[in-house]
Amino acid sequence: MKPGPWRYILRWTTLMPIIAFVSLIASWERELSPVVLAIEAVLLVGSVLAAVHHAEVIAHRIGEPFGSLVLAVAVTIIEVGLIVMIMTTGKGDTSTLARDTVFAAVMITMNGIVGISLFVGAQKYRLATFNPEGTGAALATVIALAALTMVLPDFTTSHPGPVYIGQQLTFAAVASLVLYGSFVFTQTIRHRDFFLPPGDATDIDEDGPHANPPSMRRTLVSLGLLPVALISVVGLAKIESPAIEGTLHWLGFPPSFIGVVLAIVVLMPESITAVRAALQNRAQIAMNLGYGSAMASIGLTIPTLAVASMWLPGPLRLGLEPMQMALFATSAVVSGFTVVPGRAKTLHGTVHLVLLAAYIFMSVVP
Repeated sequence: MKPGPWRYILRWTTLMPIIAFVSLIASWERELSPVVLAIEAVLLVGSVLAAVHHAEVIAHRIGEPFGSLVLAVAVTIIEVGLIVMIMTTGKGDTSTLARDTVFAAVMITMNGIVGISLFVGAQKYRLATFNPEGTGAALATVIALAALTMVLPDFTTSHPGPVYIGQQLTFAAVASLVLYGSFVFTQTIRHRDFFLPPGDATDIDEDGPHANPPSMRRTLVSLGLLPVALISVVGLAKIESPAIEGTLHWLGFPPSFIGVVLAIVVLMPESITAVRAALQNRAQIAMNLGYGSAMASIGLTIPTLAVASMWLPGPLRLGLEPMQMALFATSAVVSGFTVVPGRAKTLHGTVHLVLLAAYIFMSVVP
């Protein structure tokens, strides 16, 4: 018996974008109480989760390589929307917000998603195994992207400070797109087998990446709700930005920590999916999600912000601070040693999680 339409209507992924959109319309350009702002903050996070879910449904239906692009574009719209809205409505210096958000995404993916996935996978199965050829290629692409966009600006001399001039930013944006596009082609067409789990590739749960594609009805529902969720995310981000800045100031956190908050919100769905995959002894899927999210965060977000910078107030400061650069270099070296053997113990996961904890702590207490 086929499931009726109520099965999709009553799901939280269906209700959340609709409720968030109605709330956005009702509260636009109005003074809101702290209680309403707190409720809309929850709706903002829920809309992010729902948007990624609907993008995954559409991606699974149309298949590779276009499925990966749909998901990546949806996540990029969320990330860029959050950054741009806060940059245009923030009161303080927001010139480093893009860098802080993208770098936070890199550290969370390289050490957080990868670390927790390896830890829980190895804890349950003694060893977390994955394909070093594919995972190593993904890691190399992430490091190259991060170096081009966030390390080189500290060493250029055409402009004082860690800022690319127009020609340099254009080159970095084009190079990022080339690297990202080359990786997508390699992962989905040229060497797809390098990115599949070793051994049996049959998924355990019905929502796994190799499960049966969703029905046309479910896909159409997601196709209609995805733009609603994306609009809700961007609109609620504009409403919530003063409250977010005020909360961080009240807590005594530096303004740069807002980038960590944005990255956590954007990467929450991938983190949950990666942990589920690791618990099913599918560390390769978790590694794909981790490094793939980092690549999309740099390879698509930076070019988009490069175009948007023509209308954004102030310069786009992409160069890392010395402490950030030291943490990135350490994470890159440790990640290389983790990936090369093709299997990891709980110790590997612990090392990555400690590096993530160090990054978050030093972001709060720089």
